Amino acid sequence: MANLSWWQALILGLLQGLGEFLPISSSGHLVLFQNLLGITGEVLLLDTLLHVGTLAAVFVALWPDILPLIRRPLQKTTLLLVIATIPAIAVTLLLGDAIDRLFGGAYLGWGFLLTAIILLTAGRTRSHADATGFHELGTWHALAMGTAQAVAILPGVSRSGCTIAGGLISGVERDASTRFSFLMSIPAILGSLVYQAKDLAQIGVAASSAGMSLTAVLLGMLVAAVSGFLALKCMLRLVRRGKLWVFGIYTGALAAFVLLDQYLFHIVF
Repeated sequence: MANLSWWQALILGLLQGLGEFLPISSSGHLVLFQNLLGITGEVLLLDTLLHVGTLAAVFVALWPDILPLIRRPLQKTTLLLVIATIPAIAVTLLLGDAIDRLFGGAYLGWGFLLTAIILLTAGRTRSHADATGFHELGTWHALAMGTAQAVAILPGVSRSGCTIAGGLISGVERDASTRFSFLMSIPAILGSLVYQAKDLAQIGVAASSAGMSLTAVLLGMLVAAVSGFLALKCMLRLVRRGKLWVFGIYTGALAAFVLLDQYLFHIVF
């Protein structure tokens, strides 16, 4: 069971909040910094609770988009969110155990590299006057973004970056692609909670027995929520300005660092 100090929880919460919405891969940064900070043991409970913090950020930041879905759940946008979630569910059910093994960090550098390629490619996509708006989204757009989300299950591959890129490449307007991408995180996180419910319950009991600090975990969740809200708002502005390429350069440099360390220096891995 992972032991966690308050300052480690603060750092991991900040990474989760920023990485969930900025296209730099929250899962990849959590794996990287868990190795840097020497956090060992079971971290599934911690990672999941940090995701709950960013889920709260989505509800606060996108409440104008979410409220109509709560008032009228049986509508087009809800159906599109279901369609967009299906590819990730299929991949998780088919490759669940294999995916879990990837989170040790062995392929982390390649994941960051794939993110960089996707962002640099999507960053060159120009928004045309006839691009699809939020209320004109269709099944094809949902499937394109959902397939991209399935790819982003891999550590180091950014969920927000992949899904926004999938929207842009399929002809969706920048703002609409970003908003729908962030709405997609709601069923993704809730689905993960349901899928991991049994394991989380067992880990929670073990964490309590091992003395895992509840205060530290709550601090991490709070930091993830606040930083996630700020990152989400920032990302909406950056995508509108066509600045995805900036994150492509960052994740490319990070990929080079991780790959060099994994294959040559072995300082972190």
